[in-house]
Amino acid sequence: MSSELQPDSAQVSDVDADAALVPNPHATAEQVEAARHDSKLAQVLYHDWEAETYDEKWSISYDKRCVDYARNLFDATVPFDEQRKLPYDNALELGCGSGFFLLNLIQAGVARRGSVTDLSPGMVKVATRNGENLGLDIDGRVADAERIPYDDNTFDLVVGHAVLHHIPDVELSLREVVRVLKPGGRFVFAGEPTNAGENYARPLSTLTWKVVTNATRLPGLGGWRRPQAELDESSRAAALEAIVDLHTFSPGQLEQLARNAGAVEVSTATTEFTAAMLGWPLRTLEAAVPPGRLGWGYAKFAFHSWITLSWVDDNLWRRVVPKSWFYNVMITGVKPS
Repeated sequence: MSSELQPDSAQVSDVDADAALVPNPHATAEQVEAARHDSKLAQVLYHDWEAETYDEKWSISYDKRCVDYARNLFDATVPFDEQRKLPYDNALELGCGSGFFLLNLIQAGVARRGSVTDLSPGMVKVATRNGENLGLDIDGRVADAERIPYDDNTFDLVVGHAVLHHIPDVELSLREVVRVLKPGGRFVFAGEPTNAGENYARPLSTLTWKVVTNATRLPGLGGWRRPQAELDESSRAAALEAIVDLHTFSPGQLEQLARNAGAVEVSTATTEFTAAMLGWPLRTLEAAVPPGRLGWGYAKFAFHSWITLSWVDDNLWRRVVPKSWFYNVMITGVKPS
């Protein structure tokens, strides 16, 4: 097992390889302003900022709950006949974040070992630490998804979760994915926002933030308000988030990008409709109030409500609502043999 962080030789603009390995968890207002004109710098600053609290913010775990969730995303995207051939030997995750997708897929039996990569040194640090704590065969590398620092024909599987919409040139990145896959190897990307989904999810989140941060100014509600310094920092992080979210997709558009990149057997699936309408306001509420203030009862309510609405989405709304209306789109494809 290896948890070594290795630099990509072609790093973010204006950041040398040694400095790029050092996470920067608290961007200044000046750095945020500079990032408005450099999307890759914004990616590093935002995800370094979020790295140590990312699992808590998004309720990510590495137990049965998230192992099953990751495997369900994989199974919903990949043909059943392919699932019968598992596990893949060597997998790569692009934009790994804290390692949620690949680490849980390895635990679910999808792959034996893997490499986690991200443009953010902070995220690579957290992902490799999580893999090490789980006893998995994982190595980590700070890397640009448009210049994947691995040789041709290296991996049997490439995965990513909520990463493609952060990449400036998605088609170029997918070409790199096809390049590093072995002939017949597969990629699976999940958690990408749809055009329609973004039109209801982000406004609901913004409205929730405004309502909560203003309501907690009222007399008697001060205990529900985060310190102003934390709210200001969250606002700067939100400003970065608006910069790093570069794309939304229709399923057809994403399929065409993959085919243009040289992939075959390309297909998409979508997930979360009413579950996203609930989930985004709840996540925003959690970020707006002091940690632990909502309590265990709220956590149970939020989780079980999301599970229930996800079931309704999959078993009811999927039959009557257009595929493109769901919030998340997932895509898979294969490198030609």
